[in-house]
Amino acid sequence: MTTIHLTVNNQPHTLTVPPMKRLLDLLREDLSLTGTKEACGEGECGACAILLDTGSGPELVNSCLIPALQADNATLTTIEGLAPDAALHPIQQSFLQAGGAQCGICTPGMILATHHLLTQHPNPTEAQIREGLSGNLCRCTGYMRIFESIRQAATETAR
Repeated sequence: MTTIHLTVNNQPHTLTVPPMKRLLDLLREDLSLTGTKEACGEGECGACAILLDTGSGPELVNSCLIPALQADNATLTTIEGLAPDAALHPIQQSFLQAGGAQCGICTPGMILATHHLLTQHPNPTEAQIREGLSGNLCRCTGYMRIFESIRQAATETAR
């Protein structure tokens, strides 16, 4: 067992966990943050995507591939931390309005990928949107509503 210190959604935590416990399991089981989903468990689908900052800025990562030990002294943002109060974040609102959310399995990862994309490219091109979502899979849509959700979010967050 290893004791780790991390900040999740602006809340500090000290946990004693097996060092190779997946970050996804730590979030869901130890912190009850179930918005982060497991779909493939192999880092191929992006459903478990979170933002992980180990000191050089937040990176979009698949939490199913990250051992808990690697998150020691890191800052994490999950879907629950994107809009910590009762109001939806503009990205979440755009996914709701444009129909980018279907069954909900990929949605948290898509929304965090969109957030990461828009911090790098506030007004992304179609190619940048495709690249920004390249690690996320959706089995419910043809992606057009997701792309529309991202374009709408870019407009909303630019205001």
